[in-house]
Amino acid sequence: MKQPATKTEMSRFNISREDDSSCSSNEYGYQDGQKKAHMDGHFPDDAESQNFLPEHNLGKKKYETEYHQGNASFGMSVFNLGNAIMGSGILGLSYAMANTGIALFVILLVAVAIFSLYSVHLLLKTANEGGSLVYEQLGYKAFGMPGKLAASCSITMQNIGAMSSYLYIVKYELPIVIESFLGTRNGEWYMNGDYLVVIVSFFIILPLSLLRNLGYLGYTSGFSLLCMVFFLIVVIYKKFQIPCLDHGFANATATSMLNSTLAYINATTVQEDTCTPKYFVFNSQTVYAVPILTFAFVCHPAILPMYEELKDRSRQKMQGVANVSFLSMFIMYLLAALFGYLTFNAHVEPELLHTYSKVYKFDVTLLVVRLAVLTAVTLTVPVVLFPIRTSVNQLLCASKEFSWIRHIVITVVLLASTNLLVIFVPTIKDIFGFIGASAAAMLIFILPSAFYIKLVKKESMKSVQKIGATIFLICGILVMFSTLSLIILDWIHTSSDTSNGKH
Repeated sequence: MKQPATKTEMSRFNISREDDSSCSSNEYGYQDGQKKAHMDGHFPDDAESQNFLPEHNLGKKKYETEYHQGNASFGMSVFNLGNAIMGSGILGLSYAMANTGIALFVILLVAVAIFSLYSVHLLLKTANEGGSLVYEQLGYKAFGMPGKLAASCSITMQNIGAMSSYLYIVKYELPIVIESFLGTRNGEWYMNGDYLVVIVSFFIILPLSLLRNLGYLGYTSGFSLLCMVFFLIVVIYKKFQIPCLDHGFANATATSMLNSTLAYINATTVQEDTCTPKYFVFNSQTVYAVPILTFAFVCHPAILPMYEELKDRSRQKMQGVANVSFLSMFIMYLLAALFGYLTFNAHVEPELLHTYSKVYKFDVTLLVVRLAVLTAVTLTVPVVLFPIRTSVNQLLCASKEFSWIRHIVITVVLLASTNLLVIFVPTIKDIFGFIGASAAAMLIFILPSAFYIKLVKKESMKSVQKIGATIFLICGILVMFSTLSLIILDWIHTSSDTSNGKH
C-alpha cells in the first residue's frame, strides 16, 4: 500500500515534530518527497540542498499555491496530524496533573486545546491570504528576514526539545531494560544513563543521521503512535493493579513484581494526604503545567504541508481535520494523565513510564512497552535532526555545494549539543518547561496571530477577528514571559537549596 503523500512530501518544507510531545514532533519520510520535488523541477536532486525557505515561492501571488492537488483523504490526514501532535509530551502530563490537581489540569488542558485550534484557524486563514503554505515563508512575507528567522528558530528549538526529550527516555529507560535482562548490578558503567545516551547517540543515531535520505524512517511516526496507544492501555490497566503508594514505599526499590505486590498488601499505614487525589494544587512546580501542555499540543509547522496534501482541500475541511485530531489527542492525553496520576498521586515523576520502575522492575508488559518506546524514539531522533541540520546548512552555507565534511560536522555538533543538554539538565520537566514556554508558545500563540494581523489585509484592525487575534497575541506574550520567568526563578531556588544541602 502506497504511503500517503502527506507523509512523504514533508521534506519539501523541512518541517518535523515530537512529540510529544512531543507532537515529538513528529516525523516524515523524505525520499519520495525528494523525488517528487526533483520531478517538479523545484529543488535540486540533493536532499541537503533543498531550500529551507524556497525562494521560488516568494513572488507568487495570492492563492497561486493551489497549483498542487493533494491526494490525502480526510481520515489519513487525521491520522497524520495525530502523529504530528502525539509525542513524548504525553509522558509528562501526569506530573503536570499532580502539581495542578485534577480540576485545574482539565481546565488548562481544555484551554490549551482550544487555543491551539484557534491558532490553527489563524494559520490557515493567513496561508490563504498570504499565498504561502510554508510557515517560515509566512514569516518572511509578514516581517521579512526577522520573521523568517523567528519562525525558523522557533521550529529549530522545538525540534531540539523533541530530540532532547527522546534522549531523556533513553537515559531513563534503557538502564531499567538492561537491568531486567542482566539483573541488579549497581555501580556498573553500563547502568549509567549518561553513558548509555552517548553510546546510543554515536553508535546508532549518528550513522542513521548521516544518511542523506531518510525516507525509510518515515514509518516510525506510525510506530510511535502505536507505542503511545499501547502505553496508554498499560497505564489504565496498571491503575487497577497497583494500590496506593505510601511515602516510605515510594522511595524504596522493589526487587520483583511479587515482592512489590506483597509489600503493598502488607502495608499497614497509608498516608491519606498522598493517597487522596487533589482537585486544586498550587506549588512551585505548578508553573510547569502550561509549558508541558503547550509542548504536548504543538504541531503547527506540520499544519500547512498537510493542508497542501489534503484531497479536495478547503480551509474548512482542514479545520475539520484539526478538530478531529485535537479531540482524539485531547482524550488520550486526559486518560494518560488521569490514570497515571490516580496510580501514583503525589509520587508521580516527571517521566511517567520511569515511575513504574518503583513498583515493577521486571514486569513483562512494562518491559515490552519500554522496548517499543525506546525503539521508536531512537529511530525518530535522526528524522527530527534532519530539518534542523538542513536549516542550519541553508542559513549558513546556502550558496555552497554539498560537502560531506560540512554535513558530518553539523550533524555531530547538533547531536553532541543535544547530548550535553540531556546529561547536564537535571530532569525532563526542565526541557518540557523551557521549550514549552518559549518555542511552543511562539508557534502556538505568538507567530500565528502576528502573521494573521500583518498579512490578512481585508479585515480592519477594528474588526472582531483582528481584535481577537491581537488579544491572543498579547496573552501569548504574557504567558511566555511569565512562565519563563517563574521557571527560571524555580531553577535558581532549586540550585540554592541544593548548594545549601537541602533536599
